[in-house]
Amino acid sequence: MTDLFSRELERRGIALPPRAVDTLQLNITRRCNQACRHCHVDASPARTEMLSAEGVAACLDVLERHPQIGTLDLTGGAPELHPQFTQLVEGARALDRRVIVRHNLTVQFDGDPATKQPMDHLPAFFAQQGVEVVSSLPYYQEYFTDAQRGSGVFSKSIEALHRLNAVGYGVPGTGRVLSLVYNPVGPYLPAPQASLEADYRKALEQQFDVQFTNLFTITNMPIHRFRLHLEKSGQYAAYMDKLLAAFNPAAAGNVMCRDLISVDHLGRLYDCDFNQQLGLHLQRDDGTPETIFDFDPARLLRRSIRLGDHCLGCSAGGGSSCGGATV
Repeated sequence: MTDLFSRELERRGIALPPRAVDTLQLNITRRCNQACRHCHVDASPARTEMLSAEGVAACLDVLERHPQIGTLDLTGGAPELHPQFTQLVEGARALDRRVIVRHNLTVQFDGDPATKQPMDHLPAFFAQQGVEVVSSLPYYQEYFTDAQRGSGVFSKSIEALHRLNAVGYGVPGTGRVLSLVYNPVGPYLPAPQASLEADYRKALEQQFDVQFTNLFTITNMPIHRFRLHLEKSGQYAAYMDKLLAAFNPAAAGNVMCRDLISVDHLGRLYDCDFNQQLGLHLQRDDGTPETIFDFDPARLLRRSIRLGDHCLGCSAGGGSSCGGATV
């Protein structure tokens, strides 16, 4: 049976071939110092999955051999908890690549849940390497943030943002990019990104003396923990109807999978991080998985992107991607 998203594309005459491979997004570990209920990765302190040393080397080799891949995007879990995180960042920056770190703010205080290694050095390391930092802050009020992430998360996040500001992140004129991420608490679509960014900026500056560069709005994807939460509360069907009703052809045309390749901890390739969590890996003609170890951009550009009902989350309203709204 054809999924809802594909049916909507067909009804509207929209095709989604790949456009480029300009971003390599690595999910290098499922380990995280938190276990948030909306997390599409099902990350937690108990997870042990890590990209191998061979996988790290292969990723850096791909960047070196394919200069058209301009961006390395590191995510998790909390990517900082990978033992070769520093090597990956330094290696990619030595190749003059843009590096994005999807940084869990509270890891600065909690450290590694397995090794107890402290992580308070991260702001200085980020600044030294010139990476871009993307961090989730569900809301600019404590109640809503702690409701989604757990008690005490908001206060830790604000202090972590102060530390990042202290080394120039989010401060105008420094060139150090600090992007915050908003996703709704519950089965709702995000408010328009520009207006919400203005609200965040006013509240964080006036109440907490926090600065940032951009705000990204991201729709909660109906997979894994969030889907389970919706099903348990009897809201799954209504949420899918809401996403379908808000389908935006312009947003559908700008889905991130057209320009990005996602890599899991085993080196397998996917159209995006959401497909990765659903196990929808890319396959060669003989049925074997595409991997970072035999990376071929030309072959990847000939692929058919794997679609599903969850893709409605990226095409609703103003669109959604790892870089926020798409229209």
